[in-house]
Amino acid sequence: MSSAPMAAFRARPSKFLAKEAAVAMNNTLSRDQQLELYWTRLDTRFPQAQAVFEDCMTEALASLSSEGVDAYLEAARAIGKLGRGVEPMLAFLEEWPATALAVGESALTAVMDTIRVMQKSPNGRAIDPFIRTLAPVARRLQSAELLEEYLEITQNLMTRTTGSIHGHHTTFPSPGLPDFLAQAPNLLGQLTLSGMKNWVDYGIRNYNNHPERQKDYFSLQSADSRAVLQRERQGTLLVDNERNLDLYLRGLWQDSEHLVPYSTAFDQIRKPIPYYDKLGIRLPDVCEDQNGIRGIDRYRAILAHIVGHRRWSEAQIADNWSPFQRMAVEFFEDCRIDTLLIREYPGMRKLFLALHPKPQENACDPETTSCLRHRLAMLSRALLDPDHGYTDADLNEFVARFHALMEQPATSTNEVAHLALSYVARTRRQSDQFAKVHFDNTVVEYRDDNRQLWKFIEAGDEEEAFDEQRKIEPQEIQGLPPRHYPEWDYVSQSYRPDWVSVYESLHSSGNAADIDRLLQKHAALAKQLKKMLDALKPQDKVRIRYQEEGSELDLDVAIRSLIDYKSGANPDPRINMSHRTNGRSIAVMLLLDLSESLNEKAAGSEQTILELSQEAVSLLAWAIDKLGDPFAIAGFHSNTRHEVRYQHIKGYSERWDDEVKARLAKMEAGYSTRMGAAMRHAAHYLSAQKADKKLMLILTDGQPSDVDTSDDRLLIEDARQAVKELDQQGIFPYCISLDARLKAGDDDYVRDIFGQHYTIIDHIERLPERLPKLFMALTK
Repeated sequence: MSSAPMAAFRARPSKFLAKEAAVAMNNTLSRDQQLELYWTRLDTRFPQAQAVFEDCMTEALASLSSEGVDAYLEAARAIGKLGRGVEPMLAFLEEWPATALAVGESALTAVMDTIRVMQKSPNGRAIDPFIRTLAPVARRLQSAELLEEYLEITQNLMTRTTGSIHGHHTTFPSPGLPDFLAQAPNLLGQLTLSGMKNWVDYGIRNYNNHPERQKDYFSLQSADSRAVLQRERQGTLLVDNERNLDLYLRGLWQDSEHLVPYSTAFDQIRKPIPYYDKLGIRLPDVCEDQNGIRGIDRYRAILAHIVGHRRWSEAQIADNWSPFQRMAVEFFEDCRIDTLLIREYPGMRKLFLALHPKPQENACDPETTSCLRHRLAMLSRALLDPDHGYTDADLNEFVARFHALMEQPATSTNEVAHLALSYVARTRRQSDQFAKVHFDNTVVEYRDDNRQLWKFIEAGDEEEAFDEQRKIEPQEIQGLPPRHYPEWDYVSQSYRPDWVSVYESLHSSGNAADIDRLLQKHAALAKQLKKMLDALKPQDKVRIRYQEEGSELDLDVAIRSLIDYKSGANPDPRINMSHRTNGRSIAVMLLLDLSESLNEKAAGSEQTILELSQEAVSLLAWAIDKLGDPFAIAGFHSNTRHEVRYQHIKGYSERWDDEVKARLAKMEAGYSTRMGAAMRHAAHYLSAQKADKKLMLILTDGQPSDVDTSDDRLLIEDARQAVKELDQQGIFPYCISLDARLKAGDDDYVRDIFGQHYTIIDHIERLPERLPKLFMALTK
């Protein structure tokens, strides 16, 4: 961002800024002008915020509505004025767009209210971990309602544990609140909101007067804390099975929809019911095993029923129907949908009947209680269960009429609705109007609330607003939003969720002829390498003999089998042969450390380490291209955890051409080395390649470090954990270290990170020669 326009904006009286911004935003502005206006509205002088502001706004403009962007900037400005330093503001700028996508922009009001409560209390230091974990918490909850319940749990913990300890005045912050906020994403990965609430209540009740024990409890360090956590883990969590259920929808029903959880623990009076609308399918956040049916199968039953409605139900005009009539239509239509589902997959009858209540025929007293729900629940059971055993004449008559209707080639919602209205007219009783209603064994929990079954001619504002989707105005500023990665904290032996922000971009271009000159400089070495490359290239086809089925006849074996047959012996049936190509299946990612130290001159050379690395990478890229292996090249550097820059030099789908060479020629070094985040992001692309062997070569000249970490071991341990993650993904990481300070036996941090998978090149001037040969040795 240029300094002159910024200075001009700051020089103007503040009272004119809002008016100017409003006028300017109504006109077509350039990208830089938009950014200047947004930066002015943020009203901060933190240089760390300015460094990432453009990328944060790119994500915000792609994710938020125009009103949401205004609220986003105002909230970030307010957080920056709290006097808590730059970290809370940076965390909010990076985390809120992802949070809003998960739970909606409307949740910002409740979030800011919570921040203000923390600021006014002695718990101001908890604001940073609260904002930092907001996005991963929102991704676990996936709805504004659940996020508000999480905020209630947080404020309850803060209120009950802030105050007097052993008789002191009420000026002590909550000892366990920051630890609870840091662990919140981990807790929600194992518990429902109700389980989290119970876990928090236990900690408050038992450790409210013991600050150190409270910290141990809410940081999951104490045995008591882990035991209560294990006790509260019950049922099948939607968030852990969302992918499986999505595959179930796609594979079995050829349907797909966004799955949104809701909590069943906080509304004790009226339990929520599954439903669907234009924004997605709403499901309970947890399903416990019931009647011998697993929680995951209960989810499948709910989704199957909803898919049936989406596929076969037609909305009915309900203006002139009474609530009782609509209830009867819903029961009959639900049974029609279940019957159609059972026809498609007969095994679902057993699942539906296991989850459907079976009311006792005489359980409701019509003299004192409204029995309409009871009669309809009995009828619903009888329509699905051939062995229902009910003796009521009207019930059995309508069961027969329903099945006769379903025998027709095609039935509609309208036909079933008329049958339901006939049932209500036949069985109507005066007691149906009583206030006391029989509810026992009448709720079929796998069925939705049927809100989509009705439409109204005289729709009010509520109906119009119900299905209105958020409209996002197109913005001029476009770009890739940051990807957030966890970072390993070796002290607590846990991940810090969404701790690092990785911004990726296409590397700028220089002069491709510079790379051609470097290759010409090493022409003699290239001739030596070519002989080695010819030996590694895929050779001709290899025969696979003794096949019962193959592409051609194996004459030697066929003649031998014929002789055996003529002589009365059992002939060998494997008389065919096939062929396979003796080829390579290797995908390579070359990850380059582009930190500031590469600008130093190599020992005994007039060239910098960056220039020698450029030569070596050019020669290696030429060699890999000759072999035909798919490969990519990327560079990285970092400026705190908020700004890890990942620059694409060559992608897997790109050819080794002048465009790629131009980017390689423009390589520049600066800032620090946050290696773990870069390796995780590189693995995101390498793991998608279809290859038997996936090799990641990391070229670096020093140990992982960054300006916002004072503990030298922190990023080393994180890089070590990242290497373990790569191994679990089937990726083979190998480090080429150019650290001239390392000598034999003095390579502790490299060994700690990569084990035995590394090579130290102490004579850096030999890098262009060593690197291609090392690659060939690794890929034989």
